[in-house]
Amino acid sequence: MKGILDKTEEAVKAAFSLCGYDPELGRVTVSNRPDLCEYQSNGAMAGAKRYHKNPMEIAEELAERLREQGGTEGPIFRRVETVRPGFLNLDLGEAFLSGYLNEMNGKEKLGLDPKEGKRIIVDYGGANVAKPLHVGHLRSAVIGEALKRLALRMGNHAIGDVHLGDWGLQMGLIIAELSDRGLSCENLTLSELEEIYPAASKKAKEKDANGELLNPDFAKRAHEATKELQSGDKACRRIWEKIMELSKADLKKNYDALDVHFELWKGESDADPYIPGLIEELVRKGLAYESQGALVVDIAEPGDKKELPPCMIRKSDGASLYATSDLGTILDREKNFHPDRYIYIADSRQSLHYTQFFRVAKKAGFVPPDTELDYIGFGTMNGKDGRPFKTREGGVLRLELLIRDTRESVLARIRASRGEEMSGREAEETADVVALAALKYGDLQNQATRDYVFDLEKFTAFEGNTGPYILYTIVRIASILRKYAEAKGMEFHGTEDWIREHGSEFEIRIMEEKSGYELQLSLARFQDEMKAAWKELAPHKICSYIYKLSNDFNSFYHEVKILAEPDEEKKKSRLATLILSWKILNDCIHTLGFSAPERM
Repeated sequence: MKGILDKTEEAVKAAFSLCGYDPELGRVTVSNRPDLCEYQSNGAMAGAKRYHKNPMEIAEELAERLREQGGTEGPIFRRVETVRPGFLNLDLGEAFLSGYLNEMNGKEKLGLDPKEGKRIIVDYGGANVAKPLHVGHLRSAVIGEALKRLALRMGNHAIGDVHLGDWGLQMGLIIAELSDRGLSCENLTLSELEEIYPAASKKAKEKDANGELLNPDFAKRAHEATKELQSGDKACRRIWEKIMELSKADLKKNYDALDVHFELWKGESDADPYIPGLIEELVRKGLAYESQGALVVDIAEPGDKKELPPCMIRKSDGASLYATSDLGTILDREKNFHPDRYIYIADSRQSLHYTQFFRVAKKAGFVPPDTELDYIGFGTMNGKDGRPFKTREGGVLRLELLIRDTRESVLARIRASRGEEMSGREAEETADVVALAALKYGDLQNQATRDYVFDLEKFTAFEGNTGPYILYTIVRIASILRKYAEAKGMEFHGTEDWIREHGSEFEIRIMEEKSGYELQLSLARFQDEMKAAWKELAPHKICSYIYKLSNDFNSFYHEVKILAEPDEEKKKSRLATLILSWKILNDCIHTLGFSAPERM
């Protein structure tokens, strides 16, 4: 099923063609002046120079042709207006719009089923083994999960990879510290591991007043242990496996709490076997060369707006770098998955790193020329002081504590508003769902590249541009449908089941009331909004859409009778609009990575 914008553009392009003009001039956009019209085309002005005509003359020709056009449901446009210097202002025909909405309501996936069919690796998470997740990991997890779900929603085979940091110096530090403490890895606990790593890291870096290391022997042994691990030492490998077991279990628990799920739990260790071969190939192809003892690859290209430094592949001491590891990871993924596209989500400060290794991968032929390599660099989550979010003590807040604080804030609001109406258990279960929406929506409503301020009070509010407000709108719709069902003596065991059983009994008619019509027009734009979000890899566009949709619904709810409407046909038409609203809102929030309760 085509989107409403595609259908309107198709009609306008046909008019251009029938009038003897290039149909590609017939592009249509949503009007930025909804008080004047719903859609607009500027093609007459673009065609005026090409065809040596007055743009208003072309616009009038097109308007006349468009007024004659009709579809199976009736005229596509109920109003076609020309405006100087050559704009075409368009409003949709009522029968055409109602037919489109009813078709959406009756289709699987609301008619949005593009079947793009690409294999896409989404690299997000970025957790380090032996370290607990903290607030700095929130954005990667939330944005990455939403983009993976959006890729799936657009008919792709999407694979999420957490890409663990599991092969670096932190492993050598832990191994050396375990040795110093005389501890065996067999009985190691998560709490011990979480205490050992920062202690070992501090010990390796501590310096005296003269800037000399206080524990140079320990630092040396940590580096040696790292090399032994990476060289296949069995004892080091056994310790590494135990660390991985403990860390993965804890990471999965925390990611599950965020409803973030990875298909792959690979890490830097999986890339390590590829590194010698890829370095050899870069040298053989004449791409890598020595510079001050290090091995580098030039990445500069004609047209670069600024000077880009070479990508370092191997340090002067022979050690590999993140770029080397990421290139090895690409080779591993090419061997096992043959992706058509990669999407990486990471801190915006890593922009140069991604530019460098993307270009090396292309130059070396590690990925086919037509493989897409995308990097989404996100801004920081800040406190109210405008600085990166910290605890009151100035430390980095653990992610599980942020989730706990959000849940407690939501639970307090639910208890204050619902009192005795909701049992303790239901209130707690509802708080889990609403808190997740508050946390994820609070992050995703912001354009990924921008910094934002985390405001717990604002994000957990049940009004305004928040996750709880979106859920409250969905719950309000469900409540109206439940009341209608009960009044008719119908069984109601849940909104989704009831809609599946009875939804086809309701037909949408275009409403006379302005708020009702605005809601229906917003519903019709679902496909266009989802496609735009995917094209731009921008989950915040879905947030903007459902916030407007929720506002449109609530304006309609407050201004128009629904269950109290005496005309049964009008009532059923309005309920059909509610059913479509419920479906679309749920589809969108599922794509963003959260769900709605039955009650709030």
